[in-house]
Amino acid sequence: QVQLVESGGGLVQAGGSLRLSCAASGRTFSSYTMGWFRQAPGKERESVTAIRWDGGTYYADSVKGRFTISRDNAKNWIYLQMNSLKPEDTAVYYCAADVNYSASSRWYSAGSMNYWGKGTLVTVSS
Repeated sequence: QVQLVESGGGLVQAGGSLRLSCAASGRTFSSYTMGWFRQAPGKERESVTAIRWDGGTYYADSVKGRFTISRDNAKNWIYLQMNSLKPEDTAVYYCAADVNYSASSRWYSAGSMNYWGKGTLVTVSS
């Protein structure tokens, strides 16, 4: 199966920046839809951003304009550039993949993903 490994989490002050990375296995990585999700203490897991195999993107309203998802198909990596971080961004961030060309109207959602990483903790201090 596909293996996903996140890295780059840590402690950062509000207003700062951080970049998360996710290394993925798979010969056909370029055909995967990839996403970033997060779960804060006491809250449900939510979709942060996702990028389709064709380059289409989704961003949650809460991160639009601050976060950017990108992918490097040659390296089988995706990235999450996080700028202007806020304390409410504090959460465990998970990388996920859909390898099945999902045509769902909610293609970016957790239910569309087939594989998940273990997560990396991001803590934003005020």
